[in-house]
Amino acid sequence: MVSDSKMEPAVGRKSFAAVAINSASKAGEWIKTKLGGYTTLNLKSSSADLVTEVDKGAETMIRNLIMTHFPDHSFLGEEGVEPGPEASASALRAVLEEEYVWIVDPIDGTTNFVHGFPYFCVSIALAYKGEVILGVVYDPMRDELFIAEKDKGAYVHGKRMQVSRDATLRESLVATGFPPSQDVALPLNMRQLEAVVPKVRNVRSNGSAALHMAYVAAGRLSAYWEVGLNAWDIAAGYLLIHESGGRVTGLKGEPYHLGVRNVAATNGRIHDELLQVLQSAEQAEGPGPGSGSDVRFQV
Repeated sequence: MVSDSKMEPAVGRKSFAAVAINSASKAGEWIKTKLGGYTTLNLKSSSADLVTEVDKGAETMIRNLIMTHFPDHSFLGEEGVEPGPEASASALRAVLEEEYVWIVDPIDGTTNFVHGFPYFCVSIALAYKGEVILGVVYDPMRDELFIAEKDKGAYVHGKRMQVSRDATLRESLVATGFPPSQDVALPLNMRQLEAVVPKVRNVRSNGSAALHMAYVAAGRLSAYWEVGLNAWDIAAGYLLIHESGGRVTGLKGEPYHLGVRNVAATNGRIHDELLQVLQSAEQAEGPGPGSGSDVRFQV
């Protein structure tokens, strides 16, 4: 366990949480003013993987705000990494040995932002020696800030969050996302969706991994799963759920770590049941193109 003395900055500097909240809030408010007003749109790995000058500007803003207070810390931001799982894995490996690493997605839900669909957020996490100790997710359209600190609970609107009490998939509202990798990850995701839909109350897909995970933490969803994510998509949401009493693992049930790309996040009560359904969908086609083995990697 990380001691309090290790988790807090030196006297005279702002706390980690204060800097994260300030950075997310300022970036989020600026992003909100740009809704419908971006000027450049580029494709990354596919037509579903987008980036605008607003993503890049927001990441620069967040980086500058954080580094003003913690110039000796490392920074891993989505817009500083080339597209693709290999590049993501390489960028993560490069910072895993650092003591403190800020992990940032300046706009999680860029496709929504581009289309004016008001479901996107700023996601900021801080890892200490590879362990996430702080997570902030800010939704500027609803002015909702979700925050968790290791061993201190998770909060939204200043109120402590708890995961839902749904005990079975049948009574659960769950969510998923559709990966931009349409040759491998998407076919697996579609098989999973076909398996899950008959088992649950209903399924949502709103296009922001971090917000879906924040909603699991807040009890608004009972589960969320997705294939082919990155550390900046998941890290903050992981801690929100963990501190709210839920559970986050890989799709094989392996404990969460920063290299997990295929994620299952639940209230804990339905976790094993969800994993069983998802694994049956993967096994239905067996190894080969389209199987889950093609979209995993080890850091």
